[in-house]
Amino acid sequence: MDKLKVFTGNAHPALAKAVAKYLKTPLGKSEAFEFSNENIFVRILENVRQRDVFVVQPLCSPVNKNLVELLIMLDALKRASAGRITAVIPYYGYGRTDKKDQPRVPITARLVADLLTVAGANRLLTVDLHAAQIQGFFNIPVDELTALDLLVKYFKKRKLHKLVVVATDIGISKRARDMAAKLKAPLAIVEKRRVGNVDRAETLNVIGEVKGMVALTVDDEIDTAGSLVNVISALEKRGVKEVYSCCTHPIFSKDAVKKIASCPVKEVVVTDTVPVSGNKKLDKITVLPIAPLLGEAIRRIHTGLSIGAMFEQT
Repeated sequence: MDKLKVFTGNAHPALAKAVAKYLKTPLGKSEAFEFSNENIFVRILENVRQRDVFVVQPLCSPVNKNLVELLIMLDALKRASAGRITAVIPYYGYGRTDKKDQPRVPITARLVADLLTVAGANRLLTVDLHAAQIQGFFNIPVDELTALDLLVKYFKKRKLHKLVVVATDIGISKRARDMAAKLKAPLAIVEKRRVGNVDRAETLNVIGEVKGMVALTVDDEIDTAGSLVNVISALEKRGVKEVYSCCTHPIFSKDAVKKIASCPVKEVVVTDTVPVSGNKKLDKITVLPIAPLLGEAIRRIHTGLSIGAMFEQT
């Protein structure tokens, strides 16, 4: 493991430190800052020649700044003759723009993939992409981890009775179905329709039996929490006793935390693929550490072991 190096930008240094701690290796030395003219400068402060390098940088807020910082860091490592460079992007920003669903719109998720590859990434490690086809946007190997088992383990310990797993829309139904199977609970699906390009969705219908049950809503991310509030409202009208929610990526933009605080959800369980600190903290928000999952995946990539074996059932 002496040839392995873990570096970080400014997006989520706490996560990178936790990953390095799991791997029992010191965090790589580098600096990344912004000049007064808003140009970003990166310098690698140690030898990386022919080393196996991993750069931890989720594309969270400020998304564009963190993206450019990552691109520049990849370029710096490439020019420093790193042996292999893996971009570790726990949260893949722009993942929602994964197809042309309107006339004359971009596929930004593909553009970001091209940028990462040109900058110097030889491999991508990520967690719960918004859409599975994003893997195909890359011409380099992509390892997509999932936080599903982490969330399932937590809710098994909670021992919720009369549980029903609820997919917050049809697109997340496969992941919700997998969670329902692991929790040995029935599945319900909320049918909804997004209104244009605004952060607002119109909830239409609940498919499945939820009356008198404890609902657990599943999504890949919570952004403004508008959809979550609408889903909870629809479930309450259908007679659920309690509502719990979980997701992998707690984006919590705008007044999301206030909405969560004021809505009747009992608990929102998330991971720390993006920072959850300051005004994003709330008693009813539980944050599960993702560093052991990322750290184990990095160890396996470095040593040539199977990533898929991490998720195989025994």
